[in-house]
Amino acid sequence: MRVNVVRFAPGARNAWHAHVNGQTVHVTEGVGLIQSRGGEVIQIRPGDTVHTPPGEWHWHGAAPDHFMTHLAMWEGPREGQGAETEWGELVTDEEYHAAPAQDRS
Repeated sequence: MRVNVVRFAPGARNAWHAHVNGQTVHVTEGVGLIQSRGGEVIQIRPGDTVHTPPGEWHWHGAAPDHFMTHLAMWEGPREGQGAETEWGELVTDEEYHAAPAQDRS
């Protein structure tokens, strides 16, 4: 099991990526955004936990005007399973600024 504390400055986000065994994100501070490929942008807040299944392309980061901290948790690959994480293209400004579909305030 891999667990990282990740802190994002306002507007910061990672690139599109997928984990061979999925990933769970648990927000501890601030306001963030998360999106799965083809899905809606969802606003996330402290206490929210989001799971992306194995192989699902997604991105996450801070909202434009907030810092955000989350725990990122995923299992490493089993022998012969392939790369732990596959990284794709950068999230475009258009993708990032799509209106959050859900406000969990």
